[in-house]
Amino acid sequence: MTKESGMTYAPKGKPKPVVKENEFVIAAIGLDHGHIYGMANGCLEAGATLKWVYDKDPEKMKAFKQKYPEVQFADSKETIYEDESVDMVLSAAIASERSRIGNESMRAGKHYFADKTAFTTLEQLDESKRVVQETGKRFFVYFGERLHVESAIYAGQLIKEGVIGTVIQVTGFGPHRLGKAGRPDWFFEKEKYGGILCDIGSHQIEQFLFYTSNTEAEVVHSKVANYANHDKPGLEDYGDATLVGANGATFYFKVDWFTPDGLSTWGDGRTFITGTKGTIELRKYVDVAREESGNHLYLVTEEGEQHIDVNGKVGYPFFGEMILDCINKTEVAMTQDHIFKAQELSLLAERDAMVLTPNLPLN
Repeated sequence: MTKESGMTYAPKGKPKPVVKENEFVIAAIGLDHGHIYGMANGCLEAGATLKWVYDKDPEKMKAFKQKYPEVQFADSKETIYEDESVDMVLSAAIASERSRIGNESMRAGKHYFADKTAFTTLEQLDESKRVVQETGKRFFVYFGERLHVESAIYAGQLIKEGVIGTVIQVTGFGPHRLGKAGRPDWFFEKEKYGGILCDIGSHQIEQFLFYTSNTEAEVVHSKVANYANHDKPGLEDYGDATLVGANGATFYFKVDWFTPDGLSTWGDGRTFITGTKGTIELRKYVDVAREESGNHLYLVTEEGEQHIDVNGKVGYPFFGEMILDCINKTEVAMTQDHIFKAQELSLLAERDAMVLTPNLPLN
């Protein structure tokens, strides 16, 4: 796992199988984003069996097999779709292609697990909603900034236990390192990656819904800009938004591609959660100038102040819960409505965003 680039960030945890070998078989289609490795790691640690991989680029398949030697090369997507032993398809294809692969997978009788963002248009989202209803299969999305971060998972447990009372406000910061030279062409084409609020903003909105127990919310205001990458006119390098949940809880977040090279990791992701009886701050990936490790949780209640190092303490329960949801037809890991609502709000924030035309004297 590398800390330099968010595109290759693939956390590994301790194996905690919920199924036996070959009881839940997975396959990968589309390796355009490195998140596929984090997705596969999580599923394998939960006991899934990896059978197939397919990508149009043979070099990507070879790299995948180096990481997972047991995987077989498929000569087409159809090989995977036609294999009745496959229970779930994973995909980190180009963002604009993810929902189509999901629809094909579900119609072939497979559950689906896509990298975020799984949708770049509201029309794609509507179609996948229909396919879920038609097929009865699940469409999961890899919101890794919560699902694959132990401090974020532990924050949810503390909130559920009532440690900080009722959550009334969440603030999220999601800076990322651009690494422009190493990015593929599609990364800079808005119709392919969806826009910054649709893409990395979807992590933030999902967390807000989860931490505040909201099933509905409104995008009050959003903004996007290209401040410093005019050679890539399709890139939005900054975005922010304000949301209000149906229960009155509020949310502000900002995302950007301005992580300096001097930072020891790919982004200083933080979340601030205010409750009626306390506060939580998450320093997810680094504690700047103090610790290069992540998963720092700062808790303040009427009983005092605590700094909790969550590394290795809670693991990544989502993946096992997701597998069991597919098998048992339950919704323990994450409801389908929650997934689609997080994606819908991301798409609306992007669609309705004020497009800034900055004229700053940039250095």
